[in-house]
Parts: sequence; C-alpha cells; structure tokens
Amino acid sequence: MNPYAQLILIASLTVIVAAPILFGAIGVWRSRSVASAAAASGPWRWQRTLHSSLLYALSFSLIFFIQELFLVVPKALTPGLRATLYHNNHNWTGDNPLAHLFQGTGALAILLTALGFVAWLKLRPPRTETARLFAIWMAFHGFFQSLPQVVVGAVLPQNDVGMAFGYLQWADTTKLVAGLIALVVIAAIAIRFAAPLLALARDPAEVATPGRRCGFMFRMATLPALLALPLIVAMRVPGSLDQVAIVPVAEFVIGVFWLQAYAWCAQPRRIGQAEPASSIAGVLSLVIAQLLIFQFALRPGIAFY
Repeated sequence: MNPYAQLILIASLTVIVAAPILFGAIGVWRSRSVASAAAASGPWRWQRTLHSSLLYALSFSLIFFIQELFLVVPKALTPGLRATLYHNNHNWTGDNPLAHLFQGTGALAILLTALGFVAWLKLRPPRTETARLFAIWMAFHGFFQSLPQVVVGAVLPQNDVGMAFGYLQWADTTKLVAGLIALVVIAAIAIRFAAPLLALARDPAEVATPGRRCGFMFRMATLPALLALPLIVAMRVPGSLDQVAIVPVAEFVIGVFWLQAYAWCAQPRRIGQAEPASSIAGVLSLVIAQLLIFQFALRPGIAFY
C-alpha cells in the first residue's frame, strides 16, 4: 500500500469509527447511561420507529436508483456505448474514453439531489412528519452515498469516482487532498442532521437533556436504520457482497454512528412543528411497490439502447 493510501486509511478509520465512538462515549458518560436516557425521554412509540425505518429504506433505494440512472444515461447518449440499468448496478459495452469520466456522474447527481432536499428543509420545511423524514433521509443518503466515493476513489482507481479522477488525470496529491476534504465534510454534514431529527420530538421535554436526546435519536434514527438494512438488502439481491450489502452497511457505520454520537450535544429548534404521521400504511405500500419494481423490472436489466 502506497503512503497516500495509508494516510487515507488512517484518516478514514479516525473520522468514521474512532471519532464518533469517542464522542458518543462522552455523551453516554454525560447522560450516565443510554438505557436510562431512553427511559427518561418518554414512552417508546414503536410506530414512529417503524415509520422512520420504512422511509430510510425507501429513500436509500431511491437515491441509489438516481445514482445508477445518471451513470447509465450519459453513457447511453455517448456514441459507441450501450448501457444497461440493474437493481444493484449498471453495465455497459462498447468503447469510448468518456465512459470513465461518466463513472463520476452518478455520485455528482445524488450529491446535487441531497443539496436540493437540504434546500427544501431549510427554505420551506415540510409540514408533516412523513414528508420531513423523507426529506431528511433523502438528503442523508444523497450525501453518504456520494461523499465516501470520493474517499475511496482517492485510493482505488477502479472505483467509480476513481475512474473519473483517472480520466481527469488528477495527480496522487490532488486525489489525497480531495479524499481528506471529503472525510472532513462527511463528519461535518453527519452532525448537521442531528438537529432536524431531534426537532421531530412532539414535546421539548423529550429532548431537554443530553440523555433524552441520545434516547430519542436511538429510536428515530439508529434503530430505524438498523431495521431498514434487511429491507434494503432484499431490494438488492441477488448479487455480489459489494453490490448487495457493503454500501448500506458502510453508510450505516459512516453516517448513523455520527448521528447517534452527536445527539447528546445537538440543539434542536422548532420542536413539535411537524404534523404527526397518521399511519405507516402509505409508506409501507410505497416500500412494497419499490421492492417489486427493483426485483421484477430492474433485476432483469433495462437496456438504454
């Protein structure tokens, strides 16, 4: 492993694993224990946890679809390339140097999608809890499916963004700087999602103390994300390990770890302004429809030629 790759690896482990664990441990110490924190923050509403879990799964696969679509469409419009879209990947045949550049268009598309949902949340926050959670998770997945690709692309030329870097003839030093900047941005963005999630509390008392904020975040983000993983995997099977499980698990570790770790010191605003969700039936129907589309329409492959 070259020195650049070693530096990226050490920085990644620090920012993605060690730092949130240490920061979260401080929060646990401040709140004395996560268990007492959860108990102190009011009754556990399982419907809200399941609601958030379904929206997490729905938005993950939607963001992934957007990424793959914008990997396929530029290639389909390029002379000499024939692209096919699948439920967990895409493929192409033919030869054109632009194909490597277009390996970066998927990450760019979902990064822009994330910024669009952030603008929605900032400028005109959705009125209902369902719409607000959907916007939060769409922005979250957009960032955490795109930015880590910059880090990986700085080390692995075979990665999608790594291929785009190769086409642009970026030097190793330039890729190293891009990867390190992406790591800092990942941590900075992850903690920014804590406040809007905590603002979904129905009563300010639910998130009034560090312990209560830890408990609320566990119920509305950490546990829902964990429960969503089997649903996400179900939409992506069959396939190799990297196609099916690595992306959703890595995103959980990279993003949700920071969310939970930062919850104890986040300061939510405008608590209780979102209208409660009436039922999870509508979201469940969307997830089932998405699963059917992924397995019966996308899994065989849709040719863009």
